[in-house]
Amino acid sequence: MIDAPGPHAVSRLRAQRLARSSKPFLARGGMKGARCPGCRINPAHCICRLQPRLPVRAGVCLLMADIEALKPSNTGWLIADVVADTFAFGWARTDVDPALLALLADPQWQPYLVFPGEFVAPDRVVHRLTPAGPAQPHPQPGNMESPTLRRRPLFVLLDATWPEARKMFRKSPYLDALPVLSLQPEQMSRYRLRRSRREDHFCTSEVGALCLELAGETQAAQALEAWLDVYTHHYLQAKHQLPPELNTPAHLALQSVRVAREVPEVRALAACQDTFEEAG
Repeated sequence: MIDAPGPHAVSRLRAQRLARSSKPFLARGGMKGARCPGCRINPAHCICRLQPRLPVRAGVCLLMADIEALKPSNTGWLIADVVADTFAFGWARTDVDPALLALLADPQWQPYLVFPGEFVAPDRVVHRLTPAGPAQPHPQPGNMESPTLRRRPLFVLLDATWPEARKMFRKSPYLDALPVLSLQPEQMSRYRLRRSRREDHFCTSEVGALCLELAGETQAAQALEAWLDVYTHHYLQAKHQLPPELNTPAHLALQSVRVAREVPEVRALAACQDTFEEAG
């Protein structure tokens, strides 16, 4: 049996933010009633059992605006569901978490600040990942192919509304030394829970999927895209008090990920059992 994961970084940040609140946070226009603590949807529409779990070498660092972690429609949460090495920090103009600075300086990571290149000096902008830094002396979890590995990509995402994100970009001098990864996606945003005035603005989860694709994490990118679609469907169905459909293309995609992931685990467990019986 595979143990269920504990609360991830965004869940922990949300709990910390709630502990500082003097009154309950009320989401505008959202569904009413109780919510599952794992997926933030009405328990009758819970999707926790569908959550994709697969190895991802890349990491994501979410720098979140003050109340972003409290919003049920926040999709940075979905990234943390899929990418085990997701880190989440609250942003404040005059107070920087020392753990954030330590993460950005950690030699196992190559951080990329993800932001539109049109607002950045051209010499900071990159459009693809480049080898950076010395090889690491020890293999990282999930990738044991070589005793020396290049630094793992760490995507720094400003999880906020667009006006907030621009302010965070301007007023975070500790990010000034990072290369800025400017994405050039072809498709329009499919996110339906909150809308930007521009259709080429993407929600945090969509940005995360595009980053994973750039890092060569195609299966994880596809899983995150499907996870966003499933979450959106169940959220809206619960909001309108309608039953969810369970055979949409996104549901089937998640099922494929889970089956592909479970088969090697079952084989490994069977091999361990055979070895144990032979030793006995």
